[in-house]
Amino acid sequence: MGLKDEFATRNFSIYGQWLGILSMILCFALGIANIFTFRPIIIVFSVITLCFSFVILFVEVPLLLRICPTSPTFDNLIRKISTNYTRAAAYGVMAVVVFLSCIDRTTSLLVPGIFLSFTGICYALAALKGQAFVGSKTLGGAGVAQMIV
Repeated sequence: MGLKDEFATRNFSIYGQWLGILSMILCFALGIANIFTFRPIIIVFSVITLCFSFVILFVEVPLLLRICPTSPTFDNLIRKISTNYTRAAAYGVMAVVVFLSCIDRTTSLLVPGIFLSFTGICYALAALKGQAFVGSKTLGGAGVAQMIV
């Protein structure tokens, strides 16, 4: 099953997973870009957003838990974010935290917040429709994801 076939399944968890990867890239890039400012609060939120990018990477690509040397505490935390409901909640929390960066002033950190929100909405729709979480085979899903979780 190719990527086109995965999107044709209309399973919102697949959409959420790919939006999660896009969110990760945006969190990483814009987290770094906003560090270089003179406003301390923006620097703090940039670092938090940068940290979110690595959390998302481990959530969306579960194979990395086997490859990368991480602590058992971190592994257990990531493994808890395995259902559509918990993923929707996690992305919702991350979106709210990133949106809080706009308290001081509006920056480009708004963009990852929007994409994190869309990702959370996709996972919430999958959960509400009763769709089982389906990992993308391109990202090491299906057999690999089940073996790790």
